Amino acid sequence: MPELLLELFSEEIPARLQRRAAEDLKKAVTDALVEKGLVYESAGAFATPRRLALTVTGLPAASPDTREERKGPKVGAPQQAVDGFLRAAGLSSIDEAKVQSDEKKGDFYVAVIEKKGAPAIEILQEILPATVKSFPWGKPMRWGTGRLEWVRPLRAITATFGPEGEEPDVVEFELGPVTSGNTTFGHRFMAPDAIKVRRFDDYVQALERAKVVLDIDRRKQIIKTDAEQLAFAQGLELIVDEGLLEEVAGLVEWPVAMMGSFDEAFLKVPEEAIIATIRANQKCFCLRDASTGKLANKFILTSNLIAEDDGKTIVAGNERVIRARLSDAKFFYESDLETPLADNLPKLEDVVFHAKLGTQAERVARIEKLAAEIAPLVGADVDDARRAAKLSKADLPTGMVGEFPELQGLMGRYYALAQGEKPQVATAIEEHYKPLGPSDRVPTEPVSIAVALADKLDILAGFWAINEKPTGSKDPYALRRAALGVIRLIVDNELRLRVLDLVESAAFFVEELPSGVLAGPEEVSAGLLSFFHDRLKVSLRDSGARHDLVDAVISSDSDDILQIVSRVNALGSLLDAEDGKALLAGYKRAANILTAEEKKDSRTYSGAVEIASLSTPEEQSLAAAVEQADTDVTARLENDDYTGAVSVLASLRTPVDAFFEKVLVNDPDPAIRANRLNLLASLRDTMHLVADFSKVAG
Repeated sequence: MPELLLELFSEEIPARLQRRAAEDLKKAVTDALVEKGLVYESAGAFATPRRLALTVTGLPAASPDTREERKGPKVGAPQQAVDGFLRAAGLSSIDEAKVQSDEKKGDFYVAVIEKKGAPAIEILQEILPATVKSFPWGKPMRWGTGRLEWVRPLRAITATFGPEGEEPDVVEFELGPVTSGNTTFGHRFMAPDAIKVRRFDDYVQALERAKVVLDIDRRKQIIKTDAEQLAFAQGLELIVDEGLLEEVAGLVEWPVAMMGSFDEAFLKVPEEAIIATIRANQKCFCLRDASTGKLANKFILTSNLIAEDDGKTIVAGNERVIRARLSDAKFFYESDLETPLADNLPKLEDVVFHAKLGTQAERVARIEKLAAEIAPLVGADVDDARRAAKLSKADLPTGMVGEFPELQGLMGRYYALAQGEKPQVATAIEEHYKPLGPSDRVPTEPVSIAVALADKLDILAGFWAINEKPTGSKDPYALRRAALGVIRLIVDNELRLRVLDLVESAAFFVEELPSGVLAGPEEVSAGLLSFFHDRLKVSLRDSGARHDLVDAVISSDSDDILQIVSRVNALGSLLDAEDGKALLAGYKRAANILTAEEKKDSRTYSGAVEIASLSTPEEQSLAAAVEQADTDVTARLENDDYTGAVSVLASLRTPVDAFFEKVLVNDPDPAIRANRLNLLASLRDTMHLVADFSKVAG
């Protein structure tokens, strides 16, 4: 079957846009093909710095004929309705419609619309230019005198269509000064001549011969493999950086890995600063000594060509730039060390955190107070927590952090250790930002936990107080991430903390701001507790917990996150077992009966059971089991033994099954009936000690 080959050849496309652009091109073209009735077998999209390419295989030679019957107004309807029907159906006269009869609705008009299929190449001539013109580049540009917009100047378009084994046709169309054809171009320097192509297979091979690797993932693999081999030969290991690898693969069409070096004296600078310098300025990979794990004074660069001098000039140029950049980093580091961190604190008074939330200095003061309150709750020394919180932002005015903002906190740790601060204080300065995402490490040192919680709670309380909450997909201040960070700090460290108490303290300190606060501590606390519930549900669901179990465990005033997580896990274990499934079925039956009877009787059954009035062995057995279970569950919950509490509930399965098998709840005697309904209510209330089973599916 015929195949489409499309290439949009341009000046260099930014690396960060390439992969998404390739997928957007595939989606736009294939969606349009399907809409036109051209169903395909497969499609693939590719990107290099200078081209987007698409292949679509298994296309039919033409779209199918279609026949549609469109129902119109009744016979005798107003002329306005008839005219609208004719326009919609594309008919020139009502005589072209046929009349159909309906026993209930009478006679009405029907238009039979038949469309002949169109050749696929004609459809492509319509689809392809429309796709290019409407392509979703974030910031397209114009060039020359034309009106066409593309991310960079578009230089050529290759568009061919035809069956295998035959010479394909060119899909002819024009976009500004560019006319489609069957010609592309190879590597800008090593093979710049025009290349005539037919279909995708020979297109890929022709590009390879012209020093262009079309697939970005293959370019990534080439870079990684060659870099690892160069490193291995020197007894070194590559520091793999997936983000940098993706970026570098988007900068080259023919990747060639080379190794360079820098002066060992620069290794006195913290290795994170060296890596950040080399990565940011030269897009190079750093290396470690395979035997010691220490940073080596060598790096891997990726060239876009095979140099005549084996890359000596390219390597020397990169070494010269890196030497200059590392000299700057060394100067920043040594200069920063000369100034005690505490001496930077006055500078924070001139740094605005948020117009309504004050300066960084004011924020640090709030974090310090909050960390001191949290410290005893997590086993941290109060003075250490205060000191770490006080210095937590003191590295922001430093030269190194000014140059590389991503090193904030980390450089604070280096400076703090060098200036004689306690190790736990220095560690907390670095870790108080963590965790920054779901894969980031969670602090475990008590002082770090206290300051990290204080930092995140202050952010949340502050923005809640000024009514700057996340809306929809917008979260400019990363408040969702902050809330998830609090949750992970509590859960991963198994902390028994009342979130509401922490939030109230944070909200109280925020309220001391002179202006901008729109909500008081109570309103902030209530809103944030609900927000934590939402984030906790997301976190638990992402970890595999059933959404209904989360809803069953969380109530409006639940503020013990560790308790919620423990209950969800225990409840999940119960309902995965047969006893749990059967008990849930019995609960649902009891709850349904109670709901119906309470509605009918206009009263609520409280669960006060008259033991002497229980006449059957099954109801006596269930009453005894529920009474014992209530006592045992309460005792286990007081000791935070949720697994034990759930196992107690599981023991109710047998008496519940026996009760519903042998006992008629709605006995003719009103007193017996009411007593049995109270028994079911006591069962419901006992199970609700652990979770609201009415919210559990099943």
